[in-house]
Amino acid sequence: MFAIAAAVLFFIAFLINAADISTNDVFSSVNLMLLGLTVLALHLAGAGGWAQSRSSRRR
Repeated sequence: MFAIAAAVLFFIAFLINAADISTNDVFSSVNLMLLGLTVLALHLAGAGGWAQSRSSRRR
């Protein structure tokens, strides 16, 4: 789930950067890219891994 959210944030940041849309400081492409990296780091760290805990109960 975090990987999909990171991909969406990266895509929105790309669109803002490619279309040269002027936004306020909060929704700039760099800030969205940093949020995407944070979400990607959470995914790689294993946060939100509830699907793995269900599969490990099978024995």
